[in-house]
Amino acid sequence: MDRCFVAYAAVFAAVLLPAEAIAATVSVDVRGSDGKPLAGAVIALDTPRKPAGPIKFDPPYEMAQQNIAFVPHVLIVPVGATVTFPNRDKVRHHVYSFSKPRKFDLKLYGKDETRSVVFDKPGVVALGCNIHDAMNGYVVVVETPYAVQTDANGHATITGVPAGGATIRVWHPSIRAPDNMLVQSATIAPTGFATTYTIRGR
Repeated sequence: MDRCFVAYAAVFAAVLLPAEAIAATVSVDVRGSDGKPLAGAVIALDTPRKPAGPIKFDPPYEMAQQNIAFVPHVLIVPVGATVTFPNRDKVRHHVYSFSKPRKFDLKLYGKDETRSVVFDKPGVVALGCNIHDAMNGYVVVVETPYAVQTDANGHATITGVPAGGATIRVWHPSIRAPDNMLVQSATIAPTGFATTYTIRGR
């Protein structure tokens, strides 16, 4: 078959392909009020095109208590996920949350014991320990497969995003906004989308 014809057919097919079917790359940079990169911010993209199957992130869905801290400090999970809370400290912990998306209370339990909680509603769930007031952590429950945290350089890259309209949500406990979240409407071009946020701290 003539190579020119094959190339023309490929270009013609791409033109006919709906924009929503084209997977784009979204790049987001987050800076603090001091201009420095903000690590650990959660970037979530909501798109009209819903995923065909269940949303999954890399396992484990685990929020450990280790060295008198929650590890990881922030955990992203899909709606419906079961999160385990293993205690890897020599002391006992009493994990709880008063957050509206998921209130729970895990009574005192000791080293190498594990409890679990199902997170069935979207939102940010703040964690605490009734024994150690300095302990805090967050479970961010999302309804989209397009959710990541910024790295040490304040950068996040999300691939495979459908081109078209989208809502970008940026969450971090230091963001001075309702629910510690910034919300922006955006149009994701087939060639990709890039933006930078500079947040105002508390």
